[in-house]
Amino acid sequence: MTSWKEFTNLAPEFAKFGMTRFKNGVAYLGTLRADGSPRVHPVTPIIGEQLFLFMEPTSPKGKELLRDARYTLHCAVEDSNGGGGEFYVTGQATLTDDPLIREQAVRACAYTPEDRYILFSLTIEFAFMKSYPDDQSTTKRWRAPKGTSDA
Repeated sequence: MTSWKEFTNLAPEFAKFGMTRFKNGVAYLGTLRADGSPRVHPVTPIIGEQLFLFMEPTSPKGKELLRDARYTLHCAVEDSNGGGGEFYVTGQATLTDDPLIREQAVRACAYTPEDRYILFSLTIEFAFMKSYPDDQSTTKRWRAPKGTSDA
């Protein structure tokens, strides 16, 4: 399982592109309902040493991630022509109540999270990027090497 820090070391081009796309604000988190059907939620990704998400403790997305940790996180697309490009990652989400990790996330956050918010840390197992230089579509994919982990 790869943290954002390790992802940056292993795939710097992807991490740079992803940071740019996620820093634009809203992204879309895909989770799975109990019946296996997908659900999409607007979220604000936080990038520090890890990829983080704060959320209300009663949020359906949190309950879904606790039941099935698999996720996908896709950037917002600027316009119907693809704008600055597309980026998404997939991996596993872990709820954390570690105060040091929370402090890390708060420092990296562009807003002040409420004390009641719960915090998930997201690993990166796969990344996808698509850009449109010179009106040409360029697609790249990255998969974490087996056995990668900061731990």
